[in-house]
Amino acid sequence: MIKVGLILGIAGACRTDELVNLTVDDIEDVGSSLIVKIPNTKTKIPRIFVVTDMGNMLELFRKYLSLRPPHVKHKRLFCTTKQENPVGKNTMGKIPSVVASYLKLPDVACYTGHCLQRSSATLLADAGVDITTIKRHAGWKSTTVAEGYVENSIENKTKIANQVLVGTTTSAITKTVNVSESNIPSNINFENCTNVTFNLNVNK
Repeated sequence: MIKVGLILGIAGACRTDELVNLTVDDIEDVGSSLIVKIPNTKTKIPRIFVVTDMGNMLELFRKYLSLRPPHVKHKRLFCTTKQENPVGKNTMGKIPSVVASYLKLPDVACYTGHCLQRSSATLLADAGVDITTIKRHAGWKSTTVAEGYVENSIENKTKIANQVLVGTTTSAITKTVNVSESNIPSNINFENCTNVTFNLNVNK
């Protein structure tokens, strides 16, 4: 349960109550991924997210689902195996602290249920994702919250440091190299480049 809660919580930037209220009908297993629907959210904005087949995430979900007691009367995804009762908000909210304890991290008590949503937004911001995408992913109405994650992301701070200390910019630069059979270069060197896109056009 802890592993599946962690996967869904971070993949979907879920709040604790969203995980608690998640039902088996809200998740569609399409083979290569899971399509998860969050119909009821704090901000009244329904959203959908996908869990792809990375590592053994789908295997863990399917294994957990197979352990579901056969005569459970409710449709909540997370339930106690022995008592067949739905898992409550307090139990779900302890998942981050349980994971932190397993990883032997300091200040385990600081890892609350909100860490799942916060970790998801932080990972997106550090990957360079824009504010609008983060806002929609987490289901926030206000842009201010999403801006905080982008402003504090390591990726964003690194770009700022490069601009201030090194003088590099993030503006687009286009370089065209014409190559024929008679003048094929032995190598082309690129230095101090990030977010580079190569477009190769072959004319016969």
